[in-house]
Amino acid sequence: MKAVILVGGFGTRLRPLTFSIPKPLLPVGEKPLLQIVIEQLRGYGIDEVILATGYQAELIHAFCGDGSRFDVDVSYVHEEEPLGTAGPLSLVREQVAAGGRFILMNGDVLTRLDFSRMIDFAERGDFELTTGYTTYVYESPFGVLSLDGDRVQGIVEKPRSEYPISAGIYVVSPTVLDVVPDGFFTMPELMSALVAARRPVGAFHIEEFWIGLETITRFDEAIEELQTLSVELERPL
Repeated sequence: MKAVILVGGFGTRLRPLTFSIPKPLLPVGEKPLLQIVIEQLRGYGIDEVILATGYQAELIHAFCGDGSRFDVDVSYVHEEEPLGTAGPLSLVREQVAAGGRFILMNGDVLTRLDFSRMIDFAERGDFELTTGYTTYVYESPFGVLSLDGDRVQGIVEKPRSEYPISAGIYVVSPTVLDVVPDGFFTMPELMSALVAARRPVGAFHIEEFWIGLETITRFDEAIEELQTLSVELERPL
């Protein structure tokens, strides 16, 4: 099975770190993030990885090479200009057209997701696109009033709202490539186009640990999670 990993972003929210190192190569504990992701995918039988590069592509190439160091085949496509989260699919048409479903994921997420469960979900549901989602809880720091004109009807102290959010991990059928234009295109646009055409789009709940690495604080959280996982693996059964 194949995976397409988006590794072309500028990592602007992690500057100055990303002035010299692309975000996917920033260390999370003892390994670069991208190495952790590739090795995790390999553990679920994904042996072909296509990296969609952009910013500092030469460093990605130098680190990953042909993928032999990870025991997978690595190939590359390059964004001459930013193409969004779905636009890079226009660059991999030939590589994925003849195969079955493949993984598409952002290169800045870390998760304990069981990819085999998500792939099985996509296949059983016969979804052309399956988006992994997790939940985001927003807690207001204030008491929220319920008003009727200038009268207070009630107050809720620091209410919590929970939202399903895209986790940046997808199982994609090559059949969706007919919707992807050349140029800039996003996953929300792709999903909206498929839904409007009444083509099946599935939602898979990622219940395991998941984190998007947008800030230094999030990297610290990811390192803590990896340390916890290492301790668990070292415990005798």
